Order: sequence, then structure tokens, then C-alpha cells
Amino acid sequence: MKSILAVCSTEGLKEKFIEANKNLEIVQKGLADYLEKKRSIFARFYFLSNDELLEILSQTKEVRNVRPHLRKVFEAIADLEFKSDDTMWAMISAEGEEVRFVKKIDPKDRNVEYWMGDVEKMMLTSVRDVFLKSVIDYPEKPRT
Repeated sequence: MKSILAVCSTEGLKEKFIEANKNLEIVQKGLADYLEKKRSIFARFYFLSNDELLEILSQTKEVRNVRPHLRKVFEAIADLEFKSDDTMWAMISAEGEEVRFVKKIDPKDRNVEYWMGDVEKMMLTSVRDVFLKSVIDYPEKPRT
């Protein structure tokens, strides 16, 4: 009796396995296409592995959870300064240097690839602003 059940339970198993492999390939292809689409929107995502990118994309509602990945996405940004409403006001380097953003970045109701693009643009704008202020301030301060 036991051997008849064993034969019945393995019947069609090979076909089910082949079908499951086909479905897995479809899912993997769909996932790869999805990640490529996200990377084409925000090119810095190419610096991340698929697992890291999936972790970031899954944190759309919790923007502060992206912090561990900032160093991989932006070379000199170790952290961002967040206010209680999750708006971003400054970038902070690994050495603790802070550069205030010219304007706040509000990630509310936006996908991570778009607000991270805003961080990149604001990074350039804010550093340019600091440079301009330093050039203007340079002749004003005495040097010894």
C-alpha cells in the first residue's frame, strides 16, 4: 500500500518542476526588467547590487531607512539631515562636514528614484552655492 502512494505522489512531478522553472524564469526576467527601469531613471542605482536596490525600493514609505545605502549611491554623502516631517535639509559627509541644502527636499508621495535624483541635483546646487559664497568671502577676510 505504501509503495502505491509513493508512486502516485511522484507522478507528474517532473512536469510540475519544468513548469515551475518556466514560471521562475518569467518572474526573474520581469524583476530584471523592473530593476533596469529603475536604474535608467536614476543612474546611480547601477552602483548597487540587485539585493541592495530591492531593499531601497521597498523602503518607499520609510525614507530614513535608505540611509545605510547612501555611501554606495553618493560618494561623499554619509547621511542626510531629516526633519520630523521627513524632509531633507542637509547632507553630511563621513567626516561630519555638513552642507545645508539651498532648498528642502520633500520625498512625500514620491518614488525613491525621483527624490534621490532631487538629492543629487540639490547636492550640486548647494555645493555650487557654498563655493560662490566662499569666493565672495575670500577677499573680505584677512589672511595671516
